[in-house]
Amino acid sequence: MNQPRATCLRPLCPWLPLLATCLVLGVVPDASAQVADRVVDVVLEDQFKNRRETALLRGDVVVLVYADRHGAEAALEMGRKLHVRFHPTAAGAPATEWSRQPVVGLPGWPANARVPDVHVIPVACISEVPKPLRAVARSRLRKESEFVSVWLDFDDSMRRHFGMVAQTPNVAILDIHGRAQATLSGHLDELKFEEVVAAITRLRMQARPDARTAALPAAMPR
Repeated sequence: MNQPRATCLRPLCPWLPLLATCLVLGVVPDASAQVADRVVDVVLEDQFKNRRETALLRGDVVVLVYADRHGAEAALEMGRKLHVRFHPTAAGAPATEWSRQPVVGLPGWPANARVPDVHVIPVACISEVPKPLRAVARSRLRKESEFVSVWLDFDDSMRRHFGMVAQTPNVAILDIHGRAQATLSGHLDELKFEEVVAAITRLRMQARPDARTAALPAAMPR
């Protein structure tokens, strides 16, 4: 389980405090009244200048993890743990394949139906980087993260979309329809983590052809 971090994510650690990046994957519980059921399309570019947008991931559950430099390492660990939980073969995969591992199946899923994925996306929150230095930031991040696409937030988009708490991991989750279902700031103990995993699994079930629309559990820990 430690291998992906060493081969794929650990090289980013020196970069995170340097530019207040928030890297990786994540998850969340209970949605706030301001965010829940609102369709959100996050549009950013990654370190390779590829356009990235959550609207292209409809049909899957999308989890965005973001933090300032003081919360980046905790976000890194949270996201890594979540990604491996839904993509267990990533634990032993090489860096080039770590983010491409298959998602776990769902119990009772129809044999011929596509299984919805869980995209845990790293977002680098670096709004403090001035425009003349953005090319330098991209170049540095390309060297630090050769294989994992990191979405770059130069314009404080994540804060505007979902809010943000300093010095702690922040997470936002979108359901298969692109609706913001949950936000979370802070750390997850084991009990809360398992509740979050169950909630994401329930959101995945929305894609089942014969299923009624599912929702997050009514009571989730903040």
